[in-house]
Amino acid sequence: MTSKLNYLLLLSCFIGQHITGQMVEATGDNQPNIILIFTDDQGYNDVGVFGAADIETPNLDQMANDGAKLTNFYAAQAVCSASRAGILTGTYPNRIGIHNAFMPDSKVGLNPDETTLAEMLKQKGYSTAIFGKWHLGDAKEFMPNKQGFDEYFGIPYSNDMWPLHPQQGPIFDFGPLPLYENEKVLDTLTDQTNLTTEITERSVDFINRNKENPFFLYVPHPQPHVPLFVSDKFKGKSNRGLYGDVIMELDWSVGQIIKAVEKNGLTENTIVIFTSDNGPWLAYGNHSGSALPFREGKGTGWEGGQREPFIIKYPKEIKPGTTIEAPVMAIDILPSIAEITQASLPKKEIDGKSAWSLFTGKTDESPQEAYFFYYRVNELFGVRFGKWKLYFPHRYRTMKGQTLGKDGLPGKYKMIDLTEIELYNLELDESETTDVASANPNVVKTIQKLADNMRAKLGDSLLDMEGFDSRSPGRID
Repeated sequence: MTSKLNYLLLLSCFIGQHITGQMVEATGDNQPNIILIFTDDQGYNDVGVFGAADIETPNLDQMANDGAKLTNFYAAQAVCSASRAGILTGTYPNRIGIHNAFMPDSKVGLNPDETTLAEMLKQKGYSTAIFGKWHLGDAKEFMPNKQGFDEYFGIPYSNDMWPLHPQQGPIFDFGPLPLYENEKVLDTLTDQTNLTTEITERSVDFINRNKENPFFLYVPHPQPHVPLFVSDKFKGKSNRGLYGDVIMELDWSVGQIIKAVEKNGLTENTIVIFTSDNGPWLAYGNHSGSALPFREGKGTGWEGGQREPFIIKYPKEIKPGTTIEAPVMAIDILPSIAEITQASLPKKEIDGKSAWSLFTGKTDESPQEAYFFYYRVNELFGVRFGKWKLYFPHRYRTMKGQTLGKDGLPGKYKMIDLTEIELYNLELDESETTDVASANPNVVKTIQKLADNMRAKLGDSLLDMEGFDSRSPGRID
């Protein structure tokens, strides 16, 4: 009789967990919560622990002290939409047909057939939310609620995609900037002064409401992308003008989110990640960030365009005060999270590989042999291979020698044609000042072979090559 009762109790527990979508392995006690904070156009040098001396970022600095900072972390591409596609799907953006930044009403977006981080984690019983900027297609078919997110609050594309400077004509000839809650437009935004605060408040509320079950919270802040907006509580507080004020408010937001985790007793079992989508938009001068000591910024594959600040905190497995120097890219985040949550990887092929052993100190090796830098219309113009970075001939933009923009208006880029292969030793020359290709012909040949293999798969418009293994973005008529 006792054995029968025990059996029935076990069976009822199993059924109850199955009904709620959470098997034993997917309960809040076992599954870590995931928080991914993703800023927009923030430079490597815009966080205290990454070298900023004129902006106070105490919460991010403390987060690094409590966890690990990566000094060689790369965005998936040097521009908004593609970068977001990479971190949410674990693929090179060009593999799934996403290049550059989508304009409003573009009729193209992240294909719903791709598996996002949110969809992967929902299969493990996670509650999911995005508060901030989406920018992976603003047609209803591509919006967050169709891509695995239970909750959405924010803007569908960049915060500059509406008429900004009527005295000079609109920068973008689109209508007002919409503010969404799930699939409904709540309002239109002309003043984004309190948007960072609203995103933060929504994030804290989501954590409070989901403390009893595992959750994935994605916070892609629209700032510090121009136009810059900051609330009154941080206006004039930094030593780097309005841009620095914005960064201080973003740091405050990180602190509020971490405090909510602590208040709910979730610290030990919550993974918090902070990074940015690409480097600073240098044309905007005093309204742009800094990528120093790296070369160039947003829209290029030089280190300043894609090397980003990255901090990860998970007290249960990541030792405090860790510095990780091995290269990692945003495409590796999804498989890393899949490993720690025991989630199934997407059925379609992805490019990322788990870096969890690197994060937790079990290895000091990068998860990948090489990283490939694509831009614009599927141009493969760079490869990171160990300590080496090779560039193929291509055209890129620079503000070097140009008049910088000021107070919200941009300067004009100059275009440069790189005519020969160039190679840099990033261990000795992180600012990419000395081309050493002629002194290292074997390294060049090795990287060329790696690039040829990738070109065969994903193509390369610089050489008019079509790849056999790329997929189409989502499209509507």
